[in-house]
Amino acid sequence: MQKNYPRREFIKKSAMAGAGIGITAMGLSAKSYAAIPGANERLNLAVIGIHGQGQTHIDRWCGLKDNRNIRLKTLCDADEQWFASRAKTVLDKTGTKPLTEWDMRKVFDDKEIDAVSFATPNHWHALGTIWACQAGKHVYVEKPASHDVWEGRKMIEAARKYDRRVQVGFQNRSISNVMEAMKFLHDGGIGDVFMARGLCIKPRDSFGIAKDSAPPATLHYDRWLGPVTYRPYNEKKGHYNWHWFWDTGNGDTGNQGPHQFDIARWGLNKNEHPVSIYSHGGIYGIDPKECAQETPNTQTSIFKYEDGKMLEFETRGRYSNGESSLDIRIGNMFYGTEGYLELDGGTWKAFRKREDKPFAGSQKTDAKKPVDPRTPPGGTEHYANFIDAIRSGNNDDLHCDINEGFFSSSLPLLANISYRLNRDLKFMGGTKDNEKFVNDTEADALLTRVYRPPYVVPSEV
Repeated sequence: MQKNYPRREFIKKSAMAGAGIGITAMGLSAKSYAAIPGANERLNLAVIGIHGQGQTHIDRWCGLKDNRNIRLKTLCDADEQWFASRAKTVLDKTGTKPLTEWDMRKVFDDKEIDAVSFATPNHWHALGTIWACQAGKHVYVEKPASHDVWEGRKMIEAARKYDRRVQVGFQNRSISNVMEAMKFLHDGGIGDVFMARGLCIKPRDSFGIAKDSAPPATLHYDRWLGPVTYRPYNEKKGHYNWHWFWDTGNGDTGNQGPHQFDIARWGLNKNEHPVSIYSHGGIYGIDPKECAQETPNTQTSIFKYEDGKMLEFETRGRYSNGESSLDIRIGNMFYGTEGYLELDGGTWKAFRKREDKPFAGSQKTDAKKPVDPRTPPGGTEHYANFIDAIRSGNNDDLHCDINEGFFSSSLPLLANISYRLNRDLKFMGGTKDNEKFVNDTEADALLTRVYRPPYVVPSEV
């Protein structure tokens, strides 16, 4: 079981460990590597998926170049149209031009690469992470950790089997004010927390509809599809819009939502699955004849844990007000026996019972306080923590180890199963031995997918 909340200080000591083992799996071969790089040894990184959120990964790694001794060696994407502009970004920020590659397997074969970060579409997160672990690479993977629940468990197994650090991109885990709010809740600041509420209010307009066509010459379409059952290329189902189709994405409940699901579960201090799931909604305010979207833009999800504690989540993709005194649109509320707490980004306020003025909340940092040269630049904290955990060789130093990320990612995935089946569901809860629904083979089938060979997540990693 993971810690209730992560450490506030980054690891300052490093150690050396033994060599990794040779493996052959999924057509990938890995030779022996040093399991834990030394404190002064440069780490070579690759970013896989460089469009959209991948640009953020590039910026963050470049921002850590000097105070974490890292080198962004390779950029990888199935669509080569991004290579020139993204390589120029790295060159401008670091003075070194990176390699570019469309085949992630060649990145894994590079013995110099120590770690990779994934900002691919969701359907590639699990298989890419497993391949990377088998090849001896540490992994930073975007949220949700996986596209389906079953394959998320396989990611944990791969991380443990090959002794790799795998960090999930729930960046709130490394924001000091959020960490402070979680500690406040866990220390009984508003009594016993019995309910958490998450909000994802992001109005989105129709992205239209288009006929199937030939893929662009720059796109390696078979590789982009990967595990997905083959379908003809359609420009409205590709870059970014993949979020709104069930075979590649998980809707906004599984896009922006995972960040707030993670905070909600963290605040409830739950390291287990819920036992009851209810999720309903639909597509509102958009003519389905003029938009190809499959996932709902409006969705309400309710979860109950074995001890009765509740987690509520609201996804609103059209016009809406915010909630609470902070006018929260992307954030969380917590309700306890002695009061409630509002959290919007890094700002939080706690209220006692019926009082209308907060009695506790986030504090401004002291700009005059001397800055430790090891302190990561703003926005790079979670990435810096990943690098420090690689150097320490200790999973407990990760602010969001794959086990934590898996439990949080599973919540929106379970909600979507309830939505798609249009009924309440009973889950066995608990942990890895009970990751099925109660006497419900129809729901169990949606815990995984039919994989397209050779892009298959194996039962044995």
